[in-house]
Amino acid sequence: MPDEHNRSAWIREQPGLTALALLSALLALFVLLPYLQFVLFGVVLAYILFPVQERLEQYIRPTIAAITIVVATLLIVLIPLIYVITIAVRQALDVVNSINQGALDVATIEDALEFNGYAVDLVELYQSNQDRIATGLEQLAMGVLDFAGSLPSLFIGLTITLFILFALLRDGKRLLVWVQWVLPVDDTILDELRTGLDQLMWASVVGNVAVAAIQAVLLGVGLFVAGVPAVIFLTVATFVLTLLPLVGAFGIWIPAAAYLAAVGRVTAAAAMVVYGLFVTFSDSYFRPALIGQTSAYNAAIVIVGIFGGLVVFGAVGLFIGPVALGGAKLVLDCFARERTGMPTPDAQREQTTPRAESAPAAAESETTLDTADATAETELEESEKTNADTDTENRSED
Repeated sequence: MPDEHNRSAWIREQPGLTALALLSALLALFVLLPYLQFVLFGVVLAYILFPVQERLEQYIRPTIAAITIVVATLLIVLIPLIYVITIAVRQALDVVNSINQGALDVATIEDALEFNGYAVDLVELYQSNQDRIATGLEQLAMGVLDFAGSLPSLFIGLTITLFILFALLRDGKRLLVWVQWVLPVDDTILDELRTGLDQLMWASVVGNVAVAAIQAVLLGVGLFVAGVPAVIFLTVATFVLTLLPLVGAFGIWIPAAAYLAAVGRVTAAAAMVVYGLFVTFSDSYFRPALIGQTSAYNAAIVIVGIFGGLVVFGAVGLFIGPVALGGAKLVLDCFARERTGMPTPDAQREQTTPRAESAPAAAESETTLDTADATAETELEESEKTNADTDTENRSED
């Protein structure tokens, strides 16, 4: 196998074939772009379910195992997910229609607010912001119509997702070996990048989503017990907001508690505040336990990656966006390290910290050794003195 220098020289000596390879890769990317978010969704599902595939391959053939997982994913994950999102959209539209048609008893809410010391004219507040509310409702309606019009494309996209999931489950290892063989990058660097990307995928896809799902379910149960309307919609909204480190479940349970207080259920509102704080602060336990510490995955990368990923990749950008930014940092770290021959600043700090911590221990060890030596010398002197006294007494007796 040629070394890295020979491979780089070969690429320069074969410009035509190199250009043809780049053109082929570019054309393949253009083919993937229309359904890129569904392809990436399939990649995310394959990453999550691959351990199950490995476990099933111990008992049945890889193809049968992959088909079983794809069918189970369709029945247990995708269809219930589409059903829950449909209910959430319907509940959101029902709330908007109730506000629009005046189905809510505004006078009762105003009386409850005034009883609690907040005098608010909701009708005047609505009229002063009527244009903005109308614009928002129009955008929401257009979004629903666009979603309904894109159902055929959504069906095709989900079909692509399932085929990508099947192919990666069955042939994922061979694909990784092929990619590592094709890329003109040193194998050690590729192994390092693969390990780093695996940590990023775990942090973003498994850890972050699991934390959001746990908190959304917890708060959804609390909202249901408290009797807050549109529970499914609020639970889905909690899941989305909890993915953002600076927002979290605050954006849901605070308005819910305000609603309960406004309708006169002060005890339920207080209980919602206590329960909401519990759900929010559970983030400080679940997130480190599931995600851990990854230098390429911090709050800035999460926030920018989520919002940028939503714009570029669609809904799957919630998970892929942070991974893309964190992966870019890993690649740039490897590039700079190979160019300069020096480790990254994080690695330098990790190397310096143990030395600083070991210095006091070494000094304490030296002090202990010195004390032990002095004690041994003192004991030796006393022993010699005792022996000398004994010899003197023996001579006197003689």
